[in-house]
Amino acid sequence: MALFISLNAADEKFIYDTTQVVKPYTGPIRELTRSALQDVIDKAKDGSIIKLKAGVYEGNVVINKPLTLEGVEDGVILDGLGVGSVVMIKSSYVTLKNLTIRNSGERADILDAGININGDTQSGAIKQCEVSNCRIVDSLLGINMEIVNNSLIQNNFITSKNYPLGLRGDGIRLWYSNDNMIRKNHLYRSRDMVVWYSHGNSIEENLGEHGRYSLHFMYAGKNYVHNNIYQYNSVGIFFMYSNDTIATGNLVKSAIGATGMGIGLKDSSNFVIEDNTIIYNSQGMYIDRSPFEPDTNNWIRNNKIMYNAEAMHFHSLCENSIIKGNTIMGNIEDIVNDSRSEKEFNNEFDKNYWDNYEGFDRDKDGYGDNPYKVYQYADKLWTYNPSVKYFYGSPVLSLLNFLSKLAPFSEPLFLLEDKNPKFNN
Repeated sequence: MALFISLNAADEKFIYDTTQVVKPYTGPIRELTRSALQDVIDKAKDGSIIKLKAGVYEGNVVINKPLTLEGVEDGVILDGLGVGSVVMIKSSYVTLKNLTIRNSGERADILDAGININGDTQSGAIKQCEVSNCRIVDSLLGINMEIVNNSLIQNNFITSKNYPLGLRGDGIRLWYSNDNMIRKNHLYRSRDMVVWYSHGNSIEENLGEHGRYSLHFMYAGKNYVHNNIYQYNSVGIFFMYSNDTIATGNLVKSAIGATGMGIGLKDSSNFVIEDNTIIYNSQGMYIDRSPFEPDTNNWIRNNKIMYNAEAMHFHSLCENSIIKGNTIMGNIEDIVNDSRSEKEFNNEFDKNYWDNYEGFDRDKDGYGDNPYKVYQYADKLWTYNPSVKYFYGSPVLSLLNFLSKLAPFSEPLFLLEDKNPKFNN
C-alpha cells in the first residue's frame, strides 16, 4: 500500500503511517519552514500521498518523483515568498489538488510561475500529471508546461500579478506539450493562454476574461477547442501558423478596443470553425492568408456572427474558405476585404443568413430567390485609409455611399455572392 503522510502547518513534527491517514500531531505549535516541507517530499516513497491540513506552507518546492500533494481542508496555502516558482514538477505521475498557490517570483526570463512542469529533450516528456481544484494567485505565470504530455489541468482559478496587461504572465502556457486535457479552468486578468508547438490538446469549458489573447495558438495542430467562454479580452481565439484544428461551440464576446477580435486565422489551414457564437466585437472574424497551404480549405459553418462592427474582415490573399450556414446579423459591416483585389478573394459562400438581404422567397423553399451580392462602394474609403474611419457613419460618407449606389461614378468592387441566402433565421 502506498505511503500516506498527514502534515499540518502548525505541527511540531510529521507522522508517517503506511496503512492509513493518521490524525495530525497536536504538540507544540511552530512555523513550518520551507526545508521541512521539501524534506517530507524528499523522504516520501514513490506513489506517496501527502495530505496537508490548513495553514501556510513555504513554497519553492521541487517534486522529482511520482506523488500526490493534496489539501484536505480549506485554506492550504503554498507561498512562494516572491521568489522563483512556487512548485516545480520534474517527474511524471505527480498530482496537485485542492491547494492555494500564491506569490511566485516576477522574473519573465526564467518563467517564474505558480506551477512549473518541465520535461526536457534528454530525459523525455513528463506524462500523466494532474493539477485540479487549485487557486493560483499573485503569480507571474499560472501553470507553465514544457514538454508535458497526457496530463490533466482542470477546475483551477488562475490570476496573475497586478501588472499592466503586457507585463503579466500567461495563465496557462503549453510549449511542446501534446495530448493534454485543459478543462473548466477560469483565467482572470492573466495575459494569454498560449498553445505553441503543441498538438492534440483538448481545451474545453474554460472561462477566460479580462486578458489579452484568451487563447493563442502558434505552430500547433490537431487541437480541439470546445465550449469555452472568452469575454472582455483584446482577442478571443487566435490561430497562427497552425493546421488541422476544430473550434466548436465557443462563445466569444466583447473583445475590447478598436481592433478587438473574436476569432482570428493567420496562415492557418484545414480548420473547422463551427457552431460558435461571436458577438459584440470590433471584428467578429479576422482572416489573413488562410487557408495557407495549397489545395486545402477552411470550413466556417453554422456560426452566429452578430452585432459586431465587422462580421468578417479579410486581409491579404484569402481564398478557398467554405463559409456556409452562418447567421450574420446586426453587424455594421458584413464583409470587409482590404486586399483591393477581387482576384485575391475567392471563397465559397452558401446558405448563410444575411439580415441585409433584400430579396424574396416566392417558392417558400427557405432560401432567397436571388443571390445575395456584396459590393464595396465609395463609403469604404476607410478600409484602405484607417484615418478616414473617424468619419464613419457621418452624413458626408452616408451621402457619398448613397450617390455611389444611385449613380456610380466608378465600378464598385465586387466582394462575394451567396447564391442561396437563407431567408429566415
